[in-house]
Amino acid sequence: MSASDDPRRVHFQSPEYLVDRLDAIADLFDTDRTDLLVDAIREYIEETAESETFRELVATKYYDDQLEFETVKQLVGAETAQRLRLLKVDLEGEPFDLAAPDDIDIYDGETETVDPETKSNSSDER
Repeated sequence: MSASDDPRRVHFQSPEYLVDRLDAIADLFDTDRTDLLVDAIREYIEETAESETFRELVATKYYDDQLEFETVKQLVGAETAQRLRLLKVDLEGEPFDLAAPDDIDIYDGETETVDPETKSNSSDER
């Protein structure tokens, strides 16, 4: 068991009817309230972490510098967090200044040349 697996006492308030229902379920399954709560929290976290909406929110907040990398790693896992970090570096960097290839006709011979100095502001007359 690692240090992060050590139990931590958490105190929170809940409506009484939820606690009563939880206790009834615990009795039914012959377990205790804590085990049910931990299982429910784990399941919620796993489902949330797999949600595309959640991942997009995490990415957006990370790109906007509202989340630190370590927090992102906890929320979406190390592999996805690393991908987001690499993409963020790419997005923040300067675009590559690449010339068009000389040996490949990417337009298949169908190109139109426009001289911005002589082109009028009227609509195209094709």
